[in-house]
Amino acid sequence: MKLASRTAKIKPSPTLAITARAQYLRAQGRNIIGFGAGEPDFDTPANIKLAAITAIEGGFTKYTPVGGIDELKDAIRSKLLRDNRLDYQHQQIVVSCGAKHALYNLAQVLFEEGDEVIVPAPYWVSYPDIILLTGARPVILETKESEGFKIDPTRLKSMTGRNTKAVILNSPSNPTGIAYDASELAALAEVMLEKKILVISDDIYEKIVYDGFSFHNIAEVHPEIKDATIVVNGVSKAYSMTGWRIGYAAGPREIISAMTEMQSQNTSNPTSISQKAATEALNGDQSIVAEMVREFKMRRDYIVRELNDIPGVHCLNPRGAFYVFPNVAGLFGTSFKGRKINGSAELSEYLLDEADVAVVPGVPFGSDHHVRLSYATSMKNIEEGIQRIKAAVGRLS
Repeated sequence: MKLASRTAKIKPSPTLAITARAQYLRAQGRNIIGFGAGEPDFDTPANIKLAAITAIEGGFTKYTPVGGIDELKDAIRSKLLRDNRLDYQHQQIVVSCGAKHALYNLAQVLFEEGDEVIVPAPYWVSYPDIILLTGARPVILETKESEGFKIDPTRLKSMTGRNTKAVILNSPSNPTGIAYDASELAALAEVMLEKKILVISDDIYEKIVYDGFSFHNIAEVHPEIKDATIVVNGVSKAYSMTGWRIGYAAGPREIISAMTEMQSQNTSNPTSISQKAATEALNGDQSIVAEMVREFKMRRDYIVRELNDIPGVHCLNPRGAFYVFPNVAGLFGTSFKGRKINGSAELSEYLLDEADVAVVPGVPFGSDHHVRLSYATSMKNIEEGIQRIKAAVGRLS
């Protein structure tokens, strides 16, 4: 059977692949410590689960409007106004089956063959593939670790051309954890306004920030760009609701309407029960978010300190999210029992085979000099995993 050519353009998610292999090895009896998962290890808060139970018991288990129930759209509107000082109407909001689904629908209605979309590297692994599936071309904008993996406005300006349709902005970032302050966003907005390009603002890690950092959305700091900005967010990360599959987008009415029509032909509405739970997440007690962030910060502080203590490894201190992206290029060229480490994939395989630790190579994130570790796991696992990494690296020569 001949498959459609578009299937050759996409690659399996490396994070899911690493997680699956770790699970397989655990099933074989090995004590694998995984740093691959991109989801909080905390349980979904009780008030959110209760809202879902109440919805089930009340029979709220049927189809809903394609783009989400009004109650949830009201909660999203209130959240965006309260947290981001951005005002949207119902017709400017669509609820999807996770933020990834919102990004996919958005790409499908915006991009086509001949278009170019600027993707800063390092990037979330799905951005390039989502763009490629539309026939458009992802244009990778390399950022420098020495500059904190930030987009340089001059560099951004030089990379835009007649076919540039949009730029993706992920702050805080997966995989680096970098986040932009208000002045940095304002400078980028000036370039985007001058070049008349759209901004896809992926804010999914908005709530997970540290050290007093204040999150800002680009449309908030530069209101002139709001009409060219699509905000993408969800409840997965902030409320530990990854499996509930609720994300949303807010932006110009024409774009949101097209996304809703697209969704009507691929999934229809998001799960009714999850919509009720998400409504409670956004409207209910927010203190659980702060509690999770405090725990994440303790883990971050430990893992960054310990990684920087390993010869040949250097790790920036992330402002947000729950990942570290250490530079491991100092280990390239070393070997153990004839096994040579020449890149991030080989190092990841070595750590899995020799240390029973699963990390994600940096190649699919756009940098072979790095690996990604998620600290969305217990401090016990982090401490044991880092000590195993140290021991395994110590055997390289």
